[in-house]
Amino acid sequence: MNTKQLLMAAAIGASSIFGLSSCGDKEETTNDASDKVLRFTAIPDKDTTAQAERFKPVQDYLAKKLGIKVEFVASPDYGASVVKFKQGDVQVAWFGGVSGVQARNAVEGAEALVSGEADLAFKSYFIANKSTGLTRGEEFPMGIKDLKFTYGSSGSTSGCIMPTSFLMNATGKTPQEFFTQPFGFSGAHDLTAEKVNNGEFQAGALNFSTFDKMKAAGKADNAVIIWETPPFADYNLTAHPALKETFGDDIFDKIQDALLNCDDPAVLKALDRKKFVKVTNDTFKGVAQVMEKVSFK
Repeated sequence: MNTKQLLMAAAIGASSIFGLSSCGDKEETTNDASDKVLRFTAIPDKDTTAQAERFKPVQDYLAKKLGIKVEFVASPDYGASVVKFKQGDVQVAWFGGVSGVQARNAVEGAEALVSGEADLAFKSYFIANKSTGLTRGEEFPMGIKDLKFTYGSSGSTSGCIMPTSFLMNATGKTPQEFFTQPFGFSGAHDLTAEKVNNGEFQAGALNFSTFDKMKAAGKADNAVIIWETPPFADYNLTAHPALKETFGDDIFDKIQDALLNCDDPAVLKALDRKKFVKVTNDTFKGVAQVMEKVSFK
């Protein structure tokens, strides 16, 4: 081999070494913890504007406690939050009882981790505009059958599915059979209260917490509670199994512990809860059973 050939061989060897080194660096960068992100979403149970601002304290709290990058991803409606979770676009979600069951049914290995303490005995109100003359009673308000009625979202646990279950138990009829006028869907609990309060609808169903707060704030003076449902399990934080592949098998425990020990007022306010408690998928068996008989398709 002459001098020219030796120089060419050396150059090829050097480029191969540098190429391998470059590939190694690229692989190291790809697996760097800074590239790993936990993305979470929440059902838009209130006015859908400013979701990112509302949930930023939760994002920041989890990032600090877990020592990882966390991003909030807004969902325009209940169904979208389930789709994002199913597709793996988000790995943690603050669901309602129904959307949580839907998400866990769609993703094997998904687990409900925590709920608010009040969520284990949640309830809905049936409300009516004062002009109807209806008042609060212990029995299901049969008088709503001839009124213009609205639910929240069709996928809402406390704004539609559970109220419908109680309606069906009391009347032996589906909403389609019971109501003499077409009923509506406001899209959110606060919108249900607003529409009943201003007379756009004469009656509606929504979660107790939203109505109590709006009533206290003077935003529902023309609406009254006419019936309160029995308790049921509702809101929950559910985690996707893909998290374990990214952050390790103990990530579910870490998320759960972070929230069970949370006393950050901004986080509690964002999720509208005073305290979190441990739950499992079995906590929501009752909701899953109701979903089998209630449908708006």
